[in-house]
Amino acid sequence: MIRITHFRDKCIGCNYCAEVAPYRWSMDESDGKSNLLDGRERKGVYTAVATDDEYEQNTEAAKICPVNIIRVEKF
Repeated sequence: MIRITHFRDKCIGCNYCAEVAPYRWSMDESDGKSNLLDGRERKGVYTAVATDDEYEQNTEAAKICPVNIIRVEKF
């Protein structure tokens, strides 16, 4: 299993995460920021749990994020 963490308030809306892993990320039309699909919010930080098959794409999304606001960890 993996945990994906997204610090959404710092998102600049570059869309890279949604391009790399569209099944896990989408762009919000109302504010232009990305949404972590199935993410649960706590104090402005969104977290989702996923299976290991999503690890590679989401790690790539974290690496290309220009503001470094995505974390992916196995547990």
